[in-house]
Formats: sequence, C-alpha cells, structure tokens
Amino acid sequence: MGTYAAVDLGASSGRVMLARVGPGELTLREAHRFANRPVRVAGTLHWDVLGLYREILDGLRLAGPADSIGIDSWAVDYGLLDDSGALIGNPVHYRDGRTDGVMEQVSGSIGAETLYDVSGLQFLPFNTIYQLLAADLPAQARTLLMIPDLLAYWLTGSTGAEATNASTTGLYDVRAGDWAYPLISRLGLPRELFPPLRGPGSRIGTLRAEVAAETGLPASVPVTAVGSHDTASAVFAVPASGDRFGYVSCGTWSLAGVELTAPVLTAESRAAGFTNEVGVDGTIRYLRNVMGLWLLQESLRTWGGSASLPALLAAAAEAPPFAALVDPGDQEFLPPGDMPARIAAHCERTGQRPPSGRAETVRCILESLALGHRAAVREASRLSGRAVEVVHVVGGGARNTLLCQLTADACGLPVIAGPVEATAIGNALVQARAHGFTGDPRDLVRRTQNLTTYLPQGDETAWDHAAARIGLP
Repeated sequence: MGTYAAVDLGASSGRVMLARVGPGELTLREAHRFANRPVRVAGTLHWDVLGLYREILDGLRLAGPADSIGIDSWAVDYGLLDDSGALIGNPVHYRDGRTDGVMEQVSGSIGAETLYDVSGLQFLPFNTIYQLLAADLPAQARTLLMIPDLLAYWLTGSTGAEATNASTTGLYDVRAGDWAYPLISRLGLPRELFPPLRGPGSRIGTLRAEVAAETGLPASVPVTAVGSHDTASAVFAVPASGDRFGYVSCGTWSLAGVELTAPVLTAESRAAGFTNEVGVDGTIRYLRNVMGLWLLQESLRTWGGSASLPALLAAAAEAPPFAALVDPGDQEFLPPGDMPARIAAHCERTGQRPPSGRAETVRCILESLALGHRAAVREASRLSGRAVEVVHVVGGGARNTLLCQLTADACGLPVIAGPVEATAIGNALVQARAHGFTGDPRDLVRRTQNLTTYLPQGDETAWDHAAARIGLP
C-alpha cells in the first residue's frame, strides 16, 4: 500500500490529487484544484507557468505526506533554459497564432511523407516542431523541457524528457524510440537542446531543499516520471478487459482511437489525420485529436454567468436532433473567441440553418462531438486492423451523460464511462508500480471505480446520414 501525489494539469484547470494504491484498493482525494488561465501579453498568448508552479507547491503542502510525486500535463508546449538553468521567457500557449502558416512551410520543404514516416504525428499547426520554427531560437537557449519536465526540474533540479510527451513534438522517431536527430539537424536545431529521454516509472530525483521547506515534505520524497502527457496517463487508466476496445479521453480535447503495440505509418493513416503517440509500457496511442469540450467551454464563457450547464444539457436533450452539425476537427474552432457566433457562421456557410438559441447550440456541439468520436474510433479500427467491441470514455466528458449516450448511439457500440479522474489515476498507478505495486492496473480500476454503461439507442441510419452531411465516415 502506498500514497502518491498526482499533479494533473489540464488546459483549463489543474489539480493535485492524493491516491492510495494497494491490493484491492484505489482511492483518490482532491487536495487542491485551481484554474489554469492563459495570459495575453503584447499580442502573444502565454501560460502562467510560475502561477501553476505556485499552485502545485500549495497543493503538495495541502496533500501532505506522499511516497512519491508525479506530474502530467497537456502536450506540445515547452520552456527553454539558459546555461544557468533559468527559464527564458514564459512558455507560449499552443493556441497562440505565431505558428500560422509554419506547418505548411515545413511540410513543403521537408515533405509531409518524410515528417510522418519519422514521427507518425498528426499534422496540427501547434505541434512543437512548428512552434520552435515560428520564431528565432534565443541564442542563450540550451535546454528544451516540456511543461511537466520543466515543473519536475523546478522541484528536483534534474532535467530530462519523458517519452510520452516527447513523442508529441514531431521531433521524436517513433520507430527508434529516440529523438529524431537527423530531422532535428536538417531543421537547423541544435541537438544539444533536447535532453536525455526517460520512460514512465523512472526516478527523476528528490525534492530540492527549498521545495521541501515550502511544502513541508521530506527532501527524500522522490519525483517519479509518469505518462507525463495527460492522455498517456488517462489511457493507462482505461478500465478495459482485453484489447478490443476504443477509447475517448474527453476533456478540452477529445483524443479518440485504439491502443496498439506498433505505429501505423501508412500514407492512408497520414491522410486520415491519425497520430502515433507513445503510451505507457511502450504502447502506441493511435488516435485522432478532435476539438472536444473546448467548443462547449468557450460557448459557456461567451454566455457568461447566466448559463447553467445542467439546465442547458437538459434542454439540449429535448432539442431536435441533427438540426445543425459542424466538423469538430475544423481548425476554425481552434482559437478562443465567440464560439456560438462561429458555429452559427459555419452553419450559414454550409447551407444549414444556424442553431436557434443556446439549447440548440449545445445539441449541435454534442452531436458533432459524438460524430467526431465515431469517425475517429471507426477509422482507427479500420486503419490499424484492431477490432473494437466497446468504447471507453474517460476524463471530464464521462460526467456528460448526454454526450456519452450520443457517442454510444453514433458508434453503435456500448460506451463505458469513467473514471472521470482517469489522468490522475493513471499518473498514480505508474508511480505505484514503480514503488512495488504488482497488480493489474486496469483490473484495479474496474473493481474500484464508478463506471456507467450506455447502450446504443435509436436509428443508426440517421447517424450515417448525419455523418455524411459533414463529410465524416
């Protein structure tokens, strides 16, 4: 039996959870939850990484004694250190517009086929490779650290690159399991910028003396590398039995696909927009990024305090089906802004009647997301040859009963929803295993966490027609 502090940073909020893990037991206690609000300065959108670090220290102090600490976060973003180990500027947010057009330039010069053959990564304009090339690299930059690695460095003084997050950069060789040094050199980036790789379960270091003093924890507490890309941790906690399952890690983003033992690097996979990211135990998360609950979050932000999500979901459940639909993978929905107006404009351009009111907008968003989930899972199954008999929805989206039912209806498959805190649970399970836990992690999740099953209902043909309207399979 052990106690593990799981620091889990999402794109809109963060949390420090304390997990107890042992034979037949997996409990989770929230020690501290906080907002993750980006800051726009002189036209550039930044993460408030120092604020996040302060919240992590507060959370570790509130959590109390732990046998280990692990950190996960969103992917692709990074900080740069100089010779002295100081951070050079605040990390830039992936939704910043600085990468506009860079992906197309790099694909044109290197070749999309070459890039995909090396990294197996979905072409998204904010991938780390394009961020690094969007502006001149500071002359004093010596080390690149992904966000969880940067925070672990501040806790321990140890630098490194955890593999699951490194695999999201576009600069990782998914076949070799190492940095893609020939590609890095071809792009004119210094290979010394990229620190040694480490895998989930490896020991990063122990707490700096000043961190121990501020948190009240012993300096001997280790920080353990977990699946530091939050989706890697979430997928590790999917309560699946066997391998015939699809998953949707549903939060600000929906990451939907299957778990494999080897990447799929075919031209058809590249054209279909699938990514091959490293998972825990050397697995491959073969998935597609779908815009996710970002569409709903931005709509709620636009509507302000007068919008009650439970009331909107109840009204959306009664709204007419398939009145308006959007492709949730369309890049026009990526930047922050007035999402309801953007959805309405999209519908007008595509010859549809825009949603009438908030309930219809929410219905449009959730049905569109369900179609995005369906397309990603079906295409992942077809392109990989991995049969899918059930879909697991984990993360915050597992709370959204309407979305889960619509996903079951769209996929024509049972959906098992939960756990909601899959990322923190997966984070803690990797730590537990590194410290002696020998049980089956997924079996432990199945036996200890609240799960809800949704069976498909309604007319599957109607979903086929709806998918065809927005060009999805």
